Amino acid sequence: MRLSILDQSPISSNQTANDALIESMKLAQAGEALGYTRYWIAEHHGLPGLACSAPEVMLSYIGANTNRIRIGSGAVLLPHYRPYKVAEVFNMLATLFPYRIDIGIGRAPGGSAEVTNALSDNFLQKVWELPALVKELFHFLEDDFSADHEYSKISASPIPENSPVPWLLGTSEKSALLAARNGMPYTFGHFMSDDDGIAIIQAYRDAFRPRKEAQAPQVIVTVSAICGETTEQAEEIAESFLIWSLQGEGHQGVPSIKEAKQYKLTEKEKDSLNKMRQNMIIGNPHEVKRKLMELQTNYQADEIMINTITYSPKDRIQSYRLIAKEIFSKENL
Repeated sequence: MRLSILDQSPISSNQTANDALIESMKLAQAGEALGYTRYWIAEHHGLPGLACSAPEVMLSYIGANTNRIRIGSGAVLLPHYRPYKVAEVFNMLATLFPYRIDIGIGRAPGGSAEVTNALSDNFLQKVWELPALVKELFHFLEDDFSADHEYSKISASPIPENSPVPWLLGTSEKSALLAARNGMPYTFGHFMSDDDGIAIIQAYRDAFRPRKEAQAPQVIVTVSAICGETTEQAEEIAESFLIWSLQGEGHQGVPSIKEAKQYKLTEKEKDSLNKMRQNMIIGNPHEVKRKLMELQTNYQADEIMINTITYSPKDRIQSYRLIAKEIFSKENL
C-alpha cells in the first residue's frame, strides 16, 4: 500500500505560526524517512488556526529540506488565480526539485467570504469556469497551445525537464467527472465528505479519458487518522483535534489534551462529535491498518493520503511512524 501525507499546518494553542510552519517541514522530513510517497500542504486564508496561506512558498522551503519525497499543493485554489501564474510557479518548483512536484488543484474558497473578495474578483464565476481554467493550465504546463491561440507565443518559464503532475482534488461527482474528462489523477477527500465516495470514484473510472497513450485512472483517497500505541492513547490524543474541529478549524489554536477534556459539550455537540469520529480512523497500529486496508479495498484506491492533526507535533509524527511501521514493515516480511 502506498501512503502519503496531507498537512494543513495547524497551529496549536502553545505555538506561533512560525512554530507550526517549522513543524510542517519536520513532518515532511519524517514522512520521507518513513517511506511515505508524497507530502502535500493545503492552502487556507484568513484562518487563525491554520498557518499556510501560500503552499508554493512552503514547498520551496520543504523541497530544500528534503531529497526524495514528492511534494505538492493540497490544493492550490485555482479560481483565485490565473493559470499562467500557477504554471510559472510550479514549473519553477519542478525546475528546482526535478521529478518531485505535484499540483493538487481545488476550487474551494479556502476562507471567509470577506477573504474571498480580498483575494479575487468574481470568485463564483471563476468556479463555474474551472473546466476552462484547468484546460488552460494544462496547455501552459505542456507548452502546447495551437499556433492561432492568443497565448501561443508565450511559455510559462522556466520549462522544467519533467513537468509537475496536476491532480484534481474534490469531494463530489462533479469534480470526479472533471478530472476524468481531462485525463487527470483524482484525489477524493473522504475525510471531508458525507457523499457516497465509492460511487463517485466509480463514476470517475467509468468516464476517464486518457490524455496520453496507456494512461490509466489514478485515485488517492484522503482520510483523517490518529494512531497511538494503544486505542486509549489514540482516543485521548484525538480529543484535541475533535474539540478544535467542533469549534471550527479556523479557531485559534488546537487545544491541549487537558484543555480539550475541560471543554463542556452540549448534547448537540456530543452528536456532532460522534459523527466526526465515524468519519475518522482512530486506534492502535493494528486497528488503523485494518481500517486503512478496508478503505483501500472499498475504493480500489491506488494510494491513501493521511491527514493527522494533534496538539503535540511529537504525537503527530509518532502517529505517522506507527502507521508506517505497521504497514511497511509487515508488507516486507
